[in-house]
Amino acid sequence: MTGAAFLDRDGVINQMVYYPEHGIVDSPFTFKQFNLMPGVGYSLRRLERLGYKLIVISNQPGIAKGHFTEETFEKISHKMRMELEKYDVKLDGEYYCLHHPSAKRLVYRLNCECRKPKPGLILKAAKEHNIDLAGSLMIGDGLVDVKAGKLVGCTTILIGSVNSLLTRLMKDLDAEPDFVVHSIDEVANLVERLKIPRERDHQKHAVQVRLC
Repeated sequence: MTGAAFLDRDGVINQMVYYPEHGIVDSPFTFKQFNLMPGVGYSLRRLERLGYKLIVISNQPGIAKGHFTEETFEKISHKMRMELEKYDVKLDGEYYCLHHPSAKRLVYRLNCECRKPKPGLILKAAKEHNIDLAGSLMIGDGLVDVKAGKLVGCTTILIGSVNSLLTRLMKDLDAEPDFVVHSIDEVANLVERLKIPRERDHQKHAVQVRLC
């Protein structure tokens, strides 16, 4: 068995987008809006070299909410892979929950087991990739990422700043991360200090994409 770095997508791999007409920050809704976070390519390459498989675990309700189409989602995912390959980074898997409990599109209206903070996608990925969850990382910028990782025994890393309100929410939701860093480029440094490199199968393979 090997360890994995389970990665949230928006805010970890790619930049969030501000929509002034709605006054919100959200996922990219178009191909052109998708841009990698600064430093993420180098950081993920270092995690690969430390022995971790790289697997995206992400709630993606944009289709369910009517923000974009399935075709646009596929284009965004393809762009992510192409941009990461410029840094010699190849994802081992992508697991997405497309559902939302109050989706506009009824086919996606579901309170499923794969939507974080539930750990369904992590468990599916672990089974399909023979992952040692106790030797794996869950890296995200939200408490749903932390909660999902804690439920399956991963080391959890929260990217962001912690204030008093967030600290209280962490305790209330039982979602206190093992570590907090300010940016993705700090993650590899942290993991190197933890000294838990994993054995990795370097055999070339096609990325697995799973939609829930």
